[in-house]
Amino acid sequence: MARLLRRLPGVQLLLVQAAPRAGGSSSGWLGSRSAHSDTDKDTGSLTRYDESHLTTDWQKKLTPEQFYVTREKGTELPFSGIYLSNTEPGMYHCICCDAPLFSSKKKYDSGTGWPSFSEAHGTYGTDESNTNILRRPDNSLGSTSTEILCKQCDAHLGHVFDDGPEPSGQRFCINSASLTFKPSSSH
Repeated sequence: MARLLRRLPGVQLLLVQAAPRAGGSSSGWLGSRSAHSDTDKDTGSLTRYDESHLTTDWQKKLTPEQFYVTREKGTELPFSGIYLSNTEPGMYHCICCDAPLFSSKKKYDSGTGWPSFSEAHGTYGTDESNTNILRRPDNSLGSTSTEILCKQCDAHLGHVFDDGPEPSGQRFCINSASLTFKPSSSH
């Protein structure tokens, strides 16, 4: 299985040293090998998964606000985002991995203080299987809501609510800090 996964572009296997079992023996490695690391490919050696390495990489790539919103599930202040009033035609992409997320054709002014969209790019009717978003239940604020994440890199984007315009009835309330905009006359 590991050989098959190593051949797939972009696949990263994660290995973690297992805790010793009762009696003192360890069950071995459970997780981290990069399929594209030159040292790993050349030597075949396994390296330990280091979460602080991933955090540091995101901190280098993102501004502090972008990191807070996308990696720590924060929220920017209402009416403060750079894309709130943007009306240019184009596509909104994930700030972390550049996956296309929302078309300007589905953007509208919800009056809530965050960029709002009636559906994700790639939605067909109610089918979101061709989009780059994931929905997850979120109880962090004391009530149940639905968090929206980037399917490609797990970046927190915002939340979706059932009070949007017809025909979808959805309001994707997205943080500007989680997006980058690419203008285009074809969207």
